[in-house]
Amino acid sequence: MTESIVSNNQKSSLPIYATPGLSRRLAAMVYDSLLLMAVSILYGALAVGTNLLINGSPPTGERISWGHWGTIVFVGWIATLILFFCYFWCKSGQTLGMKTWRMKMFDSSSMELPSIKQCLTRCLMAPISMILFGAGYWLMYANKDRQTLHDKISKTRILLLSKEPQLK
Repeated sequence: MTESIVSNNQKSSLPIYATPGLSRRLAAMVYDSLLLMAVSILYGALAVGTNLLINGSPPTGERISWGHWGTIVFVGWIATLILFFCYFWCKSGQTLGMKTWRMKMFDSSSMELPSIKQCLTRCLMAPISMILFGAGYWLMYANKDRQTLHDKISKTRILLLSKEPQLK
């Protein structure tokens, strides 16, 4: 689009880009989920390796015992997944899935990269958007800015970037 962003009744020189649709967002989520699986496998291998170093190998045919550490390992895994998203969003506004599908996240008021607080809020609210068959995502079709529930709560925007010019 060629319009510019209107902020405080003044025109800014920043261009407005299209807002990506639900299918593009879901495609990026699928792509990122493959990366999250790899990160989870690495985390699991480190957790199991650490457990084996501390407790030794269990007898043949028996499972590894986690005891009270099981909860800590689970919380650590969730923290690792949140760190994955927060790192990429704060650094460049994009995960690899978002970059592949030409989407970028911005602070909705300043159009700059989101803060760590916005990224953490978004990470905590995105699963809530998935509840009830993605009701928080379908909300994007009910408002003019096409923001999902977690976009609105975290005060972020996902915008569709223009295609890079092809070199000949």
